[in-house]
Amino acid sequence: MARERSVLDEDDSVGTGSGTLDIGGNESLLDRRSYLKLAGATTAGAAITGTAAASDDYETITARGQTIRIGAGETYENKLFDLTNGNSVLLLVEGGNSTIRNIGFEGLHRGDAFMISITAPRGDVLIENVYLGDGSTKEGESFVHGPGAVFYHKRAGCDVTFRYCNVQGWPNNGFYCSNTASGGSVTFEHCYGKNNGVSTFRVAGGNDRLVNCVAYNDDTDYGPGWGGYVEDAGRPLWVWPGGTVSIEDCHFAAGSYPYAAVMRGSGSARMTGGAIRGSVQGGGLQRSGVSSSPDLSVPEGVPTSAAEAAAGTSSSTPDDGANESPEEDDDPELEHVILFDGDAAAVTRYEFTVSGDLEPSNYRGATIDEENAIADGTAQGVVANWRDAFRFDGDLEELTVDGPATVFVDGEEVDPDDFGAELPHVLEVEGRGTPTSFEITVDGTIELVDDSADDETTTVSGSTVSSSVTDATLTARFSGALTDVTFTEGEAAVFVDDEEIDPQEYGDQELLPHALVVDGTDTDGVSTYAFETSGAVVKSDYRDASIDDEDVIEDGTVRGATANWLDAYWFDGDITAFKLVGDANVDVQYNARNQ
Repeated sequence: MARERSVLDEDDSVGTGSGTLDIGGNESLLDRRSYLKLAGATTAGAAITGTAAASDDYETITARGQTIRIGAGETYENKLFDLTNGNSVLLLVEGGNSTIRNIGFEGLHRGDAFMISITAPRGDVLIENVYLGDGSTKEGESFVHGPGAVFYHKRAGCDVTFRYCNVQGWPNNGFYCSNTASGGSVTFEHCYGKNNGVSTFRVAGGNDRLVNCVAYNDDTDYGPGWGGYVEDAGRPLWVWPGGTVSIEDCHFAAGSYPYAAVMRGSGSARMTGGAIRGSVQGGGLQRSGVSSSPDLSVPEGVPTSAAEAAAGTSSSTPDDGANESPEEDDDPELEHVILFDGDAAAVTRYEFTVSGDLEPSNYRGATIDEENAIADGTAQGVVANWRDAFRFDGDLEELTVDGPATVFVDGEEVDPDDFGAELPHVLEVEGRGTPTSFEITVDGTIELVDDSADDETTTVSGSTVSSSVTDATLTARFSGALTDVTFTEGEAAVFVDDEEIDPQEYGDQELLPHALVVDGTDTDGVSTYAFETSGAVVKSDYRDASIDDEDVIEDGTVRGATANWLDAYWFDGDITAFKLVGDANVDVQYNARNQ
């Protein structure tokens, strides 16, 4: 329904014997897809791999200054707005759990407004497959810089995901979203911006995130009063104070404005993968695996015309199911949400249990991974430079996190130690009357239970415990998974959570002949790696390497990170896949124990 047009608040909208591996390139950080490919897994990445459902029918609407309000739980889709008569239109998002999809704005805009404005105080908002690529003049200027494309109000508090959006030639920012410093968040996935004044991506909040996005400026002139003003030349990326923004596999380039990115004041961002060409103003940009040769092409799936957007199609969209509907969050009956926000510095393994139902979610741009195990209210998984999320009801009863990821429950950061036991699993080695020496390794954290072991014969190093028993029982608590059980003398019964296991199923470190070393001691920054072996693999202190609890071994696949230290592994068989991001040196020593 058309209603009286809203006016943006001015203070909200004006910006002030050995073998050396062939490891290939290191231009992009290992993302979920890279990890799961190594593990032989198939992602359920529909949430970020295709545009919205295509439709041959869409409605054409002539702009006449109307405001179209999108309330809580509503979906507004398949519209083409004709701006060629010089008028504006405003899509005003007032409620959460809402969607704007398949929207095209056609013609050079000559009005004075933002096209999409967001005021929803809470909930999730999805804006996908939107074309705002025909730009605007400043003829109807009512703000300092003129009209802009998308505006996130200071009074908003919702979590918005922008996906497959094309925004070009807007004088007052492409995506004006720095008000997330006051609450809420924005996630940009596969978005494209060009020649936007002030900035293309204007962000601030610590939960803001950009993935596979492109922004740059050149000499294109969009019309009278726009394109020739130096003071309006745009920053592809502008980060305001509010938290560290996550930027993954994005490409930025400066134009007539001298900076490709600006960190305003204490604004900060962590950029992994991708490329940036041009200077960066301010010292708040952390980089890992970032090149200086950006790919400025339109990301696959982004519409290149208003008609493509309105119909839900794209000339740059892949043919392999890209026009299928993306998976949407969520079951509205599951009232709670838990988010694991990974850190590119290292892999994080998590496990949690709830008392009610549990389902994966794409909350705040999280991807849905089929490899995450969910059974009987318990979920397990790993994150690095991506997010995992789940919807659930009931109570969060247990939560274990090994690694640097941050955990949010219903939007609030939580301490995993506040939920259940920090080390949820119990390990028991029960002697059978014969002196027995053993070594047991987990891929999380392990601690002995008081008075359960002989201090003179027992040592705990990293995630490995070495000891001996005869008639007694050694008891330990641990997180993660049991990865290796080695008996060097005698035999004993081993129980995990009161169930006896077969130690032969957990490898034998002493028999693994080959060594792989990832050496980050002479490099700058963090190097991330993943590899797969055809045989067994365990962590090692070979060459005085550290044993890192945060490195993960699962089914012959290893994922880890190193900076100014060594990581090492014993293995047998062959290395069947390897990926390195960073400058660490990799060395393989076959039959290393005989050297």
